[in-house]
This record gives sequence, structure tokens and C-alpha cells, in this order.
Amino acid sequence: MKAVRMYAPGDLRVEEVKDPEIEEDEVLVKVMAVGVCGSDIPRANKYGAHVSPIILGHEFGGIIVKAGKAVKRFQEGDHVTAPPLIPCMECHWCRKGLYSLCDHYDYYGSRRDGAMAQYIAVKESNLLKVKKSVKFEDVATADPCANALHAMYKAGFQKGDTVCINGAGAIGLFAVQYAKIKGAGQIVVIDIWDEKLKMAKEAGADFIINSKKEDPVEKIHALTQGVGLDIVIDFSGSPAAQKQCIWYAAKQGRIIFLGISHQGLNWSEKEVDYIMRGELTITGSWNSFTKPFPGKDWTESIELFEKYGMTSRNIISHRLKLEEVPDIFVKIAEGNYLFSKIMIYPNGIGMEG
Repeated sequence: MKAVRMYAPGDLRVEEVKDPEIEEDEVLVKVMAVGVCGSDIPRANKYGAHVSPIILGHEFGGIIVKAGKAVKRFQEGDHVTAPPLIPCMECHWCRKGLYSLCDHYDYYGSRRDGAMAQYIAVKESNLLKVKKSVKFEDVATADPCANALHAMYKAGFQKGDTVCINGAGAIGLFAVQYAKIKGAGQIVVIDIWDEKLKMAKEAGADFIINSKKEDPVEKIHALTQGVGLDIVIDFSGSPAAQKQCIWYAAKQGRIIFLGISHQGLNWSEKEVDYIMRGELTITGSWNSFTKPFPGKDWTESIELFEKYGMTSRNIISHRLKLEEVPDIFVKIAEGNYLFSKIMIYPNGIGMEG
């Protein structure tokens, strides 16, 4: 089969490799679509993975073509996706059902071979069945959708809440759709790209703000008559944006940090004063895996695609063949390159099985 293998940061190669051999508790999945996660980019271009060479990719949808002897709940022909985390099930956090916090996890695409390949071997315990009416590129975005839902759950989102989405990447855009579907009172999206803000508007944003062109604090205060917003979620990972999120929030607002910055964050006296006097809650959001594994984040995401019109259609900016993958990572590394969700089709663009 063909696969994208990473030998070192910046060294991605499309190669012919052996088809995966499945264990008794695994299935062989023909990968119909696999997305590039935001975490794949620094992994491929800067930091590397835990093992190498390795096949990247952990956001995917496909068809089961072979099942191991011990597999009971799935069969050939099923359309599936897979939460990429393989929890140890033994550490303190796993025993509490907080699998995102597992101390000794395995992971498709960073600790074992992933899905930027024509086929992938997946444990039955990691499989989720999806109705055949759902497009494979939607199946492949269950992971970023689940991450968006996890952040919304951490924020305690309820119908009628006003919401600020800071960063209109794929996860942020799924959060916009979720907030719209679930009846948010007002949805404000902030980004620095007009093209991404257009996507946000299409996803259901009520107001969009380009923070390079206008002051988002002033704009939000004008939109809310000086009150601020109930929920503010940072998907950007920019320290400057994270700091500014404080001023988007209403008193007793809930601020969620999901975007990864790999940098420190220093609060000013004025910012700390508002955190305290405004009784703000600041919470981290990490991954999307809860009990019973993989948890509501995933099962509700799939339900949203199957029944409520959730879609990746307007979020995908690139549709690529495997052979085009190394070049896209080079373009991203060079900087100032506009993209949203990059979707790869290892068995051909437009193939339905």
C-alpha cells in the first residue's frame, strides 16, 4: 500500500509499505479520508513523533475490509471512524474514566502508525460505526468535532448562552455549528483571516471580527452593551489572543483554553484583578475522551453528523491525494499560508469504496 511516512521533522516521504497485519482484536480499515490535525503540523515540521519512521494521521473515516477472529461488534463493510487514543485503562485517571488524562496512553499517528495510508489496523475497542449516509470526509472530522464539543461541555454551555469563538480553524468552526444547532443566544467569531471569517459566517456566526482590522474588545463591548459574553473559547493558541480573551468575557464568564501555544502566558495586574473581581473561570480543555470510552464527545459528534446537519463541507480548504501531502507541509512551514481543514484521500478523491 501507499503511505506517508515521517522519518524526521521536515522529512515526509510517500512510500510503498506492507499492508498492516491485524491482531485478533483488530480490523483492517480501508482509509477513505484522513484529515490533517493542527497537532500534525508541528509534529511533521518541528517536533517529530514519539517513534520514527511513522505513518502520520489520526482523523479518519473508512470501511472495514477484514476483521480479526475476536472482533464481535463490527463486520466487513461497516463505515467507521476511530478515536485515536488507546488508554492504558490502569492509571489513576483511567480508573476515573478521564481517559484524556491517561498517563500511559498509546496514540494512532504519533505513537503507532496512523491513517495517512491506504489501510490502517484498528482495535475493536477504538471503533465507532457511522451510518453509510454520512460522507467519509465528515466521518473523518468526528475527531475535531469531538474536541469542539469537549470544550463546550467544559464551558457548561446551555441554550441561550452567548459565545465567543476565538480562532476560526476547523475545531472552532465545529464549535460554531454546535452552538448554532443547540440554540446559542449570540455567536461571535474572531480571526485574522477574512476567508476563515467567511467560513464562520456560513457555519452560523452572528458576528465576525477581524482582529487585524478592528479592536475585538471594543466591538464585543459594543455588541453586548458593555456586558461581555458568557463563554469565551480560545482555539488559536496565540498567547496574545489568550490574554485578550479575558476582556471578551462577562462577569462570571467561562473562558476555555484549547489552542496549544507552546509558550508561556503572563497576566498583568489589571488582568488578574478582573479575573478575581469578575469571578471569571479559566479552564483548560484537552482532547475528548471520557467514559464509557470514548465518551459523549464522540457519540454526540457522530449523532450531529447523522441527524442534525453538522458538516465539514465548508470547513475543508484542500482536498489532496497522498502524493501531494509532503508539499503541503512544506508550504505551511514557509508561513503565511491560508488553509483550514486539509483532507487527504488515500484511495482516491471521490472514491466511495
